[in-house]
Amino acid sequence: MKHIYLVRHGKTFINRYNKMQGWCDTPLTDEGKTGAEKAGEALHEIPLDIALSSNTLRASETAQIIMGKNCNKDSLELLTSPFFREHFYGYFEGMDSDLAWRMVGARHGFTSLEEMYQKASSDQIADWTKEADPYGDAENSQEFWKRWEQGFKLISQLDGADNILLVSHGFAIKTIAERYAVDGIDTSVHPQNASISTLTMSESGQVKMVKYNQLQLF
Repeated sequence: MKHIYLVRHGKTFINRYNKMQGWCDTPLTDEGKTGAEKAGEALHEIPLDIALSSNTLRASETAQIIMGKNCNKDSLELLTSPFFREHFYGYFEGMDSDLAWRMVGARHGFTSLEEMYQKASSDQIADWTKEADPYGDAENSQEFWKRWEQGFKLISQLDGADNILLVSHGFAIKTIAERYAVDGIDTSVHPQNASISTLTMSESGQVKMVKYNQLQLF
C-alpha cells in the first residue's frame, strides 16, 4: 500500500494578486515559503521514499523545502513531471480570477467560482472553461484526466516507494478529491496553499483520498 502526501504548493505572487495560474508560473512569496516549511514540519516524521512534483517552479520549490525538513532528507530525490500540473486555463491564464470565472460561468448562470462550486463539479467547470475560451486552448476534464492518469500510472510503477510526497496545485487537488475522497470528506472547499491531502494506492492501483486540505497530519 502506497501513501501519497499530496501538497498544494505554497502561496505565489500570482496567488497574492488573485490572478489565474494554471501553467503560467511565479515563485513563492515569503508567506509561501513559510507555508511550505510548515508542511515540511508536519511531514517531518514520515520517512519519505521519493518526492514528486509538477514541473513548475512553485511546485518544485515547495517540494524542495519540504524535503529539506524530512527525516529522510539525505536520501530523497525529486522527480518533476508535467503529469502533475494544474489545469491549463488557456486564454484565461494570468487574467484577474474574478473576471475570468465570471466569463466562464456567465452562460451557465453563475457569476463567481464560489457559486459554481455550490452547483457544479470541478470537471464541469473545466469543461465550461474550455467552452468559454475563444481559442479553445483551455484543458477540459477529459484532457486533464488523461494527463493525471498517466501520473498515477507512474506512481504505481515506483517499486519500493511506499511514502511519497507529491506537490501539485489547488484546482487539480480539488478535482482529484471529488473523484477519490472517501465518504465523510467535505470536498466543497478549495484546498489552502501548503495544505496536505493524503491518498492511498493499493497494489492494483486503486486510489482513495482519506484526508483532505489539512495543515497538520495528526
